[in-house]
Amino acid sequence: MTVGFHAPLPPVRSGVADYAAGLLVELRKRGAVKVGASGDVQLYHLGNNQLHRAIYERAITQPGVVVLHDAVLQHFYLGAFDEARYVEEYCYNYGEWERSFARELYRERAGSAMDHRFYRRPMLKRVAEHSLAVVVHNPAAAAMVRAHAQNVNVIEIPHFFPDQIGVGESVGAPESSFLFGVFGYLRESKRVLPILQAFHELQQIRPQVRLLLAGEFASSDLKRAVEPWLRHPAIIREGHLDERQFESAANAVDCCLNLRSPAAGETSGIGIRLMGAGKPVFFTDSLEIRNFPADACVRISEGISESAELFAQMKIMVDLPQVARAIGTRAAVHIRDVHSLDRIAGLYWNALCEASSSSRPS
Repeated sequence: MTVGFHAPLPPVRSGVADYAAGLLVELRKRGAVKVGASGDVQLYHLGNNQLHRAIYERAITQPGVVVLHDAVLQHFYLGAFDEARYVEEYCYNYGEWERSFARELYRERAGSAMDHRFYRRPMLKRVAEHSLAVVVHNPAAAAMVRAHAQNVNVIEIPHFFPDQIGVGESVGAPESSFLFGVFGYLRESKRVLPILQAFHELQQIRPQVRLLLAGEFASSDLKRAVEPWLRHPAIIREGHLDERQFESAANAVDCCLNLRSPAAGETSGIGIRLMGAGKPVFFTDSLEIRNFPADACVRISEGISESAELFAQMKIMVDLPQVARAIGTRAAVHIRDVHSLDRIAGLYWNALCEASSSSRPS
């Protein structure tokens, strides 16, 4: 069996590209894999941005196994299509009776980053119906796919943990400090403003705390909104981190803040890596993280209690470092048991073999 492998790859700066590169190496240990070419079965990696436009078009015309790294493709369609095609795609998913609402969404797309109306309509029907199988990383994504196409073969394969994160260098925080970290593209949905507000409140009573904010801003509006906060001397600001820099930062932090609301059915590769490295990680409490043990991460509720819970849990991490270490230890055990790259690659290969067999003429 030969696998056609379709995904953005480094030096493209994206979590999907990094994921695909790691998986590609392991799949090639199991058989022939051709990047960007046809095989006996195709493996398509899809995310919610325009890096995946050509891959999406090919997945529709040449069905294969689709990996949904984001289970909400709404924003992909908003960026890829003009209004007429977007409205038709929307109605294909949700019916002709919602045509006027589809036009409304398209014309209000500038506010889609934090508008729950867009996240409640993932627009997955065409991808699901034109696939031999759909791979997702968590129960939330699986439920979204099945809601759009009941007969599709949905395969839940956990996000992989690549390897032990190597020993890194200092990122500029004093050794006596407690360092929180936020990593990846900085979007409104990653709750950057609530995190900064909670950190500022905590820093008033625990002056030893520091916050590393590492990543590029996804919107100029968010960048302007947080700029006054970033002048605080307890905040360490970094842009995009290459692999070596990320390893340094991941080792330096005492706790990772990895909130996501609204969620798009995604599993955070950064969250997996920090858990695997033995760090306590804060997640927004949602179906996306249901498979993580309750005592191996910190869950923060969405809604009005978010700020109070975030502050309280951050304070616990600082005041009771033994609790933080225990959570991190349990996280590392879970990730190595369930999310090892070798195990995950084996699950992919089995799914591809099954899809290849089912697509052959009898």
